[in-house]
Amino acid sequence: MSGDAQPAGKLAVIGAGAWGTALAIQACRAGGEVSLWARDPARALAMRALRTNARHLPDTPLPPGLAVTADAGEALSGAALAVLAVPTQHLGAVLEDLPRLPPLVVVAKGVEVATLRFPLEILAEARPGLPAAVLSGPNFAHEVAGGLPAAAVVASADAGLRAAAMARLGTPGFRLYAGSDPLGVQVAGAAKNVAAIAAGAAIGAGLGENARAALVTRALAEIARLAVALGGRADTVAGLAGLGDLMLTCSGAASRNFSLGLALGRGERAEDVLAGRTSVTEGAATAPALLARAAAAGVDLPICAAVAGVLEGRLTVRGAMESLLGRPQTAE
Repeated sequence: MSGDAQPAGKLAVIGAGAWGTALAIQACRAGGEVSLWARDPARALAMRALRTNARHLPDTPLPPGLAVTADAGEALSGAALAVLAVPTQHLGAVLEDLPRLPPLVVVAKGVEVATLRFPLEILAEARPGLPAAVLSGPNFAHEVAGGLPAAAVVASADAGLRAAAMARLGTPGFRLYAGSDPLGVQVAGAAKNVAAIAAGAAIGAGLGENARAALVTRALAEIARLAVALGGRADTVAGLAGLGDLMLTCSGAASRNFSLGLALGRGERAEDVLAGRTSVTEGAATAPALLARAAAAGVDLPICAAVAGVLEGRLTVRGAMESLLGRPQTAE
């Protein structure tokens, strides 16, 4: 647990995907009452009966004290804090349907395609004035669910909310750091998924480890430029939400974004790969939306533009790499 803070009050987790379930399991380790809301009543029933999330985390049992329900009102009743673990593209719709909410920790990553908003911006529009934080870092859900060591950052302008979230979710095996730059954390969390597609495509196309390393390094520079232009901080991008998450998702075999890029590099079509998946691959929707958000801020994102071109079928992976290598030489 972080500092001397102790868990206080019930914690509700909204969203029973892999990450929401993993964080509900982690919250049980931290102590206190925990509820998990699944939108699909059949899934909630199955999770209660089998005591596992068979779809997303079949090998990890749910703790005995974790309550699973399809009734959002029941899940949120008495909650002092809630974790919102819903994909960015569905965040607005889910917020419209939820009852009164306590302070939130948002764990979605990406940019809403229709509005070009980051998750906390979507929340601010839907629930003005609601205290909120964002949690992000180099975390695979199945490893956190299994209790393997991990770290993340909890960022908010509200120091009290940061402390409450760290106390309610943190344990010695899941080390949480406080951050005061939620915008920078969100930019990093969105952009690293796009970079992971590029890294996977380089490996899938047989372009080598040198190419992947170059892409990841230059992607980090792109992320920092965009974060600063939008009002975030460059040092945030050098931390867990930026460099840490970038390293994991650009090299880990369990990364959905990296594996999408790998398939693209091998000649598969994006729509075919995505059609066969049960989990969201955030970078596919984020690439064009992030590119548009950056353009509005006057920021050039060549790697993001290349990924968007490949996803849309306008560029081949090798053509995208040639376009990146053919850019005018400049200082690092």
